[in-house]
Amino acid sequence: MLARAARVRLLALDVDGVLTDGRLYFDNAGNEMKAFHTGDGLGLKTLQATGVTLALITGRSSDIVTRRAAALGIRHVYQGSDNKLDAWRDLQAATGIADDDCAYAGDDWIDLPILSRVGLAISVPNGDEAVRKRAHWVTPRAGGEGAARDICNLLLAAQGHLDPAIARYLPS
Repeated sequence: MLARAARVRLLALDVDGVLTDGRLYFDNAGNEMKAFHTGDGLGLKTLQATGVTLALITGRSSDIVTRRAAALGIRHVYQGSDNKLDAWRDLQAATGIADDDCAYAGDDWIDLPILSRVGLAISVPNGDEAVRKRAHWVTPRAGGEGAARDICNLLLAAQGHLDPAIARYLPS
């Protein structure tokens, strides 16, 4: 699995169930809310700084996702993707990165077409059983509770960037 992680040049993530806990929150005015884990954000920014391209592919459309992606510097964002494979093909055309050099994290059946193609297929403990069974790796933490950080730490470690990233925050 570490050999697969060492090859990753593109990490694409589902949003609901991976970056969030999968629950949808609405206030009385019908405004949608999502909760994101701040540790995921630092991990994603750190991973991106090493040259790994990041992308989000989600079945829902939300201004919140647009704002979160912008805050993290994620340029490749595909929302409202009922057929995520179409979004995946667009992403590959935009980046030119082969399936074997990609990782994807998803939690539900809609993610299976991409998970079955990538070099590193990832799910979360709160993902559907059929998805977890087909993943190369299941994160220790659940979606919305640091799962994306677990993925980033795995990729950073496999590519030799984790210790230098941590060292930046230690006193000299």
